[in-house]
Order: sequence, then C-alpha cells, then structure tokens
Amino acid sequence: MLKPLGDRVIIEVTEAAEQTVGGIVLANNAKDKPVTGKIVAAGTGYVLNDGSVRELAVKINDEVLFDKYAGQEVSFEGTDYLALHEKDIVAIVE
Repeated sequence: MLKPLGDRVIIEVTEAAEQTVGGIVLANNAKDKPVTGKIVAAGTGYVLNDGSVRELAVKINDEVLFDKYAGQEVSFEGTDYLALHEKDIVAIVE
C-alpha cells in the first residue's frame, strides 16, 4: 500500500454516474471530474516552523470533498488513486 508523507493523503476517487436523471449516457469527455472520494491512507501531519507536527484533520475512511483540479493521479497495483495535500480538501462528507 502507498504511505503518504507529511500532510498528504491518498484518496480512492468516487466515480461520477455515467447517466443523467433522464437516462442520457454521457461521453467520457463530457463528464465532470469527480470531486469526492474516500481516504485510504494519510501522512503523519504538517510540520510547523518550530519542528512540531500538527495532526491532520482527516483520517482513513473519511469521505471527503476536494478541489476539482487538486492533487496528482497515481496508479498502484491496478487501482487509480489521487494524492493530494490536506489543504486541498474542502470538507468531510457526513
């Protein structure tokens, strides 16, 4: 499994539905980029100027909402993930 460093997290992205409410199938290039996902791994936290570490506000298995174009897409053992900084997470979905 991937182990992110510092204030980074690894997210398994939730794919958007391929059909609209009216049943129209959307082409791949017409779909919006997904902005929600589940955290599958988290770093140790953000290192402050004095050397202390601030823990992350999110944890593994949290469902989160993140910035649309944030992070870096990575593929590991056949699964696609998104690696991003905690600051790119907008909210925890409850």
